[in-house]
Amino acid sequence: MEKASSKKYEIDMCSGPLLGKILIFYIPLMLSGILQLLFNAADIVVVGRFAGNEALAAVGSTSSLTNLIVNLFIGLSVGSNVLVARYYGADQKDELREMVQTTVATACVSGIILIFAGFFISRPALMWMGTPDDVIAHSVLYMRIYFGGMPFMMVYNFGSAVLRAVGDTKRPLYYLLIAGVVNVLLNLIFVIVFSMGVAGVATATVVSQAISAALVVRCLILSDSVYRLEMKGIRIVPDKLIKMVKIGIPAGMQGALFSISNVLIQSSVNSFGSVAMAGNTAASNIEGFVYTAMNSFHQATISFCGQNYGALKFRRIGKALLICEALVIVVGAIMGNGAYFFAGVLLRIYSPDSEVIRFGILRMGYICVTYFLCGMMDVIVGALRGMGYAIMPMLVSLTGACLFRVVWIYTVFQSYRTLECLYISYPISWALTFLVHLVCFLIVYRKLLKKS
Repeated sequence: MEKASSKKYEIDMCSGPLLGKILIFYIPLMLSGILQLLFNAADIVVVGRFAGNEALAAVGSTSSLTNLIVNLFIGLSVGSNVLVARYYGADQKDELREMVQTTVATACVSGIILIFAGFFISRPALMWMGTPDDVIAHSVLYMRIYFGGMPFMMVYNFGSAVLRAVGDTKRPLYYLLIAGVVNVLLNLIFVIVFSMGVAGVATATVVSQAISAALVVRCLILSDSVYRLEMKGIRIVPDKLIKMVKIGIPAGMQGALFSISNVLIQSSVNSFGSVAMAGNTAASNIEGFVYTAMNSFHQATISFCGQNYGALKFRRIGKALLICEALVIVVGAIMGNGAYFFAGVLLRIYSPDSEVIRFGILRMGYICVTYFLCGMMDVIVGALRGMGYAIMPMLVSLTGACLFRVVWIYTVFQSYRTLECLYISYPISWALTFLVHLVCFLIVYRKLLKKS
């Protein structure tokens, strides 16, 4: 019998009403994401206010490239999430313990690989993206320092994936709050007091990531539940790694494929100059709050579908998906349209420059208003991943989102070289990709029900 101290954070997703449990899972996870973005926004605000438009553009221009490099490895944590949830739902304790050990070991190895990748790839990749001369030096410096903290980021993300799989979204929220406060304080000290510019922002981020990683590892070590981490037992169990890779690599490639299209779009934005880049950066940061609120339903769908798949309760998978789709539409529509309505006020927080604000409002008019489509797409992908399907969502995303946007950039955008033409490719690709994912899910789900 496990002690109540750890059990109180876990959620039994395989019995009882779903709506209440989904919301209990969702709210701390959403708050965690919002807090993380608030602290990231503090980076952007401090840089924009105290280091100028070039520094603001430099930090923003690295985001799509950073996501491209990191997403492949973050995808492995999705594999860990699915498998831990499945073993937890099936009450396979030995399998779960081995999965936790493999998860932490893989996180450490991934982080070390990313340090070298970020250092050597940053400058040539940013030059390929057409980053302006007045921005690139700052961008390279930011990326190299930022990637120095990759082991900490990986450990936190993989550790949090384990906790999410058993329903614990509260403690990662507490850890982010602590690390985020440190991040903001160090931003102010490094940028304003010591005039370190983008280097100060990047250094503060690395320190905060180290703190959050240490807290997650401490949580796993001190846990009295079945997912407790034994430091002496940390190792990669080959069969668990293979299973994690089968689910995680396609998920990571899907994220990377989206990032490739975003890198191309960022490159196109770069051609409009540093002011347009700054406006795009500020708008993207605001949109991140809407996306995070929606993406938390994606994470909820993965865990709920994973646990119920392990427990062989397939009909609850369909119910969980319907609830999460309804909730993500409401949240996405309200937050997205609300952000656009207050766009002028929100963008002014990042920069007082009227041109930067104008470019930001332009982007938000196309992205924020239709953002619920992206949420719908992500939730149904979460259901497929929770059931163990990874190749299918990757291939659909490759065609419906990445390939579509690439073709759009090299055809339609070449004929109508405006930011409006660039931004409208987002909602079109979300809608097309969702519809294809929906057909795939219905086929898979009907086959699953016939087995039950």
